[in-house]
Amino acid sequence: MFQRLREDIACIIERDPAARTAWEVLTLYPGLHALVLHRRAHWCWHHGFKWMGRAISQFSRWWTGIEIHPGAKIGHKVFIDHGMGIVIGEMAEIGEGCTIYQGVTLGGTSLVKGAKRHPTLGPGVIVGANACVLGGFTVGAGARVGSGAVVTKPVPAGATAVGNPARIIEARTDAAREEAAAKMGFSAYGVTQGDDPVAQAMKGLIDNAAGHEHQIALLWDAICKLSTSAKSDCVPADAQRDEDFDAAELSRLVK
Repeated sequence: MFQRLREDIACIIERDPAARTAWEVLTLYPGLHALVLHRRAHWCWHHGFKWMGRAISQFSRWWTGIEIHPGAKIGHKVFIDHGMGIVIGEMAEIGEGCTIYQGVTLGGTSLVKGAKRHPTLGPGVIVGANACVLGGFTVGAGARVGSGAVVTKPVPAGATAVGNPARIIEARTDAAREEAAAKMGFSAYGVTQGDDPVAQAMKGLIDNAAGHEHQIALLWDAICKLSTSAKSDCVPADAQRDEDFDAAELSRLVK
C-alpha cells in the first residue's frame, strides 16, 4: 500500500512543475486523494460490498470533485491533474502512466448491461481538459486526446485525436509527408499548421505528388523486369529522369 502511494507521489512530482514537496502532494492534491479512495472502493466492489464501494466513491466525489465508479480499473502511476469534474465510468480501464486533466469524461454510449460500455486507455495516454471519450473502444498506448475533443471511435497508438467529433492525426503520416516534402525542397509546416485551407491544400498536393512518384517507380521497375535488355537501356531517351518541382515558386505563392 505504501509503495503504491510512494509511486503516486513520485509520478505527480515528476509531471507537475507546480508540485514542490511530497508532503504538499500528499496533503493537498485531490487527484491523489481520489485514487487512494478509489482503491478502497474498488476492493469493496469486487469483494461483494457493493454498497460500501459506492458509498466510498460518493464520499470521494464530494471531497475531491472527481467521480470514479468503484468498478473502474486504474493502473499504476496515473496522474489526475486538478481533477475537478472528472467522471470515470464503471467499465473504464486506465493504463499505467496515463495523465488525465480536469473535466474529462470516460463514459459510455450504450445502455446494455454487461456490455463493455466505457473506454480503455493504453499506457501513457494523455487526455486533455474537458475531453469526452465515449464508448467501449481502446485508445492506444501513448496516444493524446486534445482538450475539448469528443472521441467516439478507437485511437491508434501514438496518434492524436482533436476536435468534435474527433479526427485522428497519426504521427507516422505527418512524418512521412514531411519527409516527402523535404525531398522536394518544400515544407508545408513551414507555411502554417492546423486547419488553414492553404496548409490543407499543400498537404494534399504533397501526398498526391509522393504517391505519383511511388507509382511511377513501380511502373519503371516492372518495365525493366519485363525487358530483355539491360536496365540502363529500358528507359526511353525522352523519359523525364529528373524531378521538376519548383519549391521556391510554391513557397512564394502561399506566403
